[in-house]
Amino acid sequence: MKRSVYLDNAATSFPKAPGVSRAMAECTDNACCNVGRGDSPAALSAGEAVWDARERLCRLVGGPAPQNVAFTPGATWSLNCLLKGLLKPGDRVLTSPMEHNSVLRPLEQLKRQGVTVELLPCDEAGRLILEELPARLPGARAVVLSHASNVTGALAPVAQTGALCRKEGVFFLVDAAQSAGHVPIDMASMSIDGLALAGHKGLLGPQGIGAMVVTDALAGQLAPLAAGGTGSVSESLDMPVFLPDRLEPGTLNLPGIYGLRAALEYLEAEGPALMDRQRRVGGHLWARLQELEEDGVYLPGPDPSGRIGVVSVDFRDRDNGEIAHLLEQKFRIQTRSGLHCAPLAHRHLGTAPEGMVRFSVGPATTFEEIDYIQGAICELL
Repeated sequence: MKRSVYLDNAATSFPKAPGVSRAMAECTDNACCNVGRGDSPAALSAGEAVWDARERLCRLVGGPAPQNVAFTPGATWSLNCLLKGLLKPGDRVLTSPMEHNSVLRPLEQLKRQGVTVELLPCDEAGRLILEELPARLPGARAVVLSHASNVTGALAPVAQTGALCRKEGVFFLVDAAQSAGHVPIDMASMSIDGLALAGHKGLLGPQGIGAMVVTDALAGQLAPLAAGGTGSVSESLDMPVFLPDRLEPGTLNLPGIYGLRAALEYLEAEGPALMDRQRRVGGHLWARLQELEEDGVYLPGPDPSGRIGVVSVDFRDRDNGEIAHLLEQKFRIQTRSGLHCAPLAHRHLGTAPEGMVRFSVGPATTFEEIDYIQGAICELL
């Protein structure tokens, strides 16, 4: 039987960090409680575990403080909370055509409510043209950008954008679903006000858990997207004014947080080495696929110095969906074809409506697997 090669880490990472499943099972078996809703030893221990997860996540992204980390079901929920909690009718928000639908769809809903949405110019590779940003900022309420494109892997100039936003008094929101765990993030030095995180991608945690990390300045302007029990200030019919309770209604996904905490513990020990290795493997992937350009293979986006380990390919002379299917059926190589929930990105790159075949590396991807993929594609072509 042929080997199985997993190259869909941009959708969800596999395998997960060591200890994730064990931590989730421990929570389910031994922590049958609700954080903040009791003073039993189990409830207090669970509360300590959740706080420890906040501290680890805060350190990882250079956040303001552990209480500024609010757990959510994922990056999509976080982005909805940030965008819908901040923007009001009459506000103007700037974004790019390279965004995921987790940004574009909430903004489309907000447009119908009177929010003005403007797309910032990007070059042919999908990179933000930073020089044109200062003229667009005056009067804007917020800028929202993906740190790394889930289509091309291109890294946005987050630090430069954040500095310009901070100077102009514009809130800067960053979708880090594809970048967290792959490249360093520091909210303070990058002038990020709101950060949306997915636990199940580069952070190597389970699905169904994510977070948003907010500055105090942004938190003071956010209206909670949902309201409900928090285990605190129960006498009030309004949500608490303090963090993280204000942004965490209802029962937390405790098994998910336990699993994410185990992944974060692993990343604290191994993160820099994993990032370096993924950078090198991702560069190897790009180079091997780039060698096939004369065979009708098109790779949009920057070279490896400006991207994470995500490489999308347009097989100009073949059906992309068929290629992805044959890669899985004949060679057991798992990819993702289509529009990748980023329709405007594909329009900008000229690959709509068919989309492309996306290859995305993870910590377990080997150089030998990349060579195997090149050989498989050569055979299909």
